Amino acid sequence: MQLADATTALEKAGYDADVDDKSDTFDFNPDNNTVCATRPRAGRTVTDSTVRVVATSNAEDCSTQAQRAVARKQDKQKTADNPATGNPDGSARRPTQRRARAGTALAALAELPVKGRAPKTGYDREQFGGDWASIDGCDMRQRILQRDLRRIIYQAGSDCEVSSGILNDRYSDERIIFHRGGASEVDIDHVVALGDAWQKGAQQWSYRRREQFANDPLNLLAADASANRSKGDADTASWLPPSKHFRCDYVARQIAVKRRYRAWVTAAEKNRMARALSPCSDARLPTSRRVRIPASPPPGEHSPEPTPEPELAKSDSGGARVFENCDAVRAAGRAPLVRGDGLYGANTHMDRDGDGVACE
Repeated sequence: MQLADATTALEKAGYDADVDDKSDTFDFNPDNNTVCATRPRAGRTVTDSTVRVVATSNAEDCSTQAQRAVARKQDKQKTADNPATGNPDGSARRPTQRRARAGTALAALAELPVKGRAPKTGYDREQFGGDWASIDGCDMRQRILQRDLRRIIYQAGSDCEVSSGILNDRYSDERIIFHRGGASEVDIDHVVALGDAWQKGAQQWSYRRREQFANDPLNLLAADASANRSKGDADTASWLPPSKHFRCDYVARQIAVKRRYRAWVTAAEKNRMARALSPCSDARLPTSRRVRIPASPPPGEHSPEPTPEPELAKSDSGGARVFENCDAVRAAGRAPLVRGDGLYGANTHMDRDGDGVACE
């Protein structure tokens, strides 16, 4: 290839090629058939400042090569000007995503539905059962204190009420000495706050399901009162525990709760959860067995009053109760009356066949 062929090709590519082989505008190397253009034609916008063209014996092919070389240089320059995007056209480059391993919190997060936050209209603590549910005479607050505190001392005469103990608080990463009624307060936090749940599905739940949610040990943690109250009803997008060491476990627990009750997340919440889990992508979901919560009526409804036992007359002779008839005996839960029982003696008139059993 000769200099004339190279300059013709570069002219077609948009460069001023009216030079000789000694010019500083073009540097032609006949040994490897390459030519470098260091200055574009005046008035033509070309981002690159140095283009190396692989020339051929055909001037038209050389022109095509030159044009492609210019385009490649321009693309590289745009990438350099937009390091955050990485794309030559300035558009956002989609990050490479690795599929989360099955059974991890990240995998469960990917399955949660994403929707907007619903209005908080109608929310009230009473919609989730009001006070803590009591199971076998011990409410859920006391049960969570028993689970999360160490060196527990119970109230005198009780195997339920916690009088004192030590909490290694996961939110603040501090050691709290708890005394019932003392200055060091310990709250029981709903990891997924009730207000947050109300706006992300709980409005459509049954009252029974909301009550179960509010008393599920999976969703309950003993925590420093100050840290818990700074959280309020916030989700992960707005609040994370001050202790960074606990954030992976905290977010994994929120995902586990929302997965169990089919509550949704917002887009911002999901993105923040994913970032919080990035240092611990293999974090597993925590598990906890559900507890059976005794049924209670929804707000505004009351349990039916127990049917009182009918008023029973006294016998003239002694204090044994006399029933008017067998219906009254059955309503009182005393049927049948059997000979030898004091009630039978006062109500022998109801033993019509004289077999010693009345109201059978």
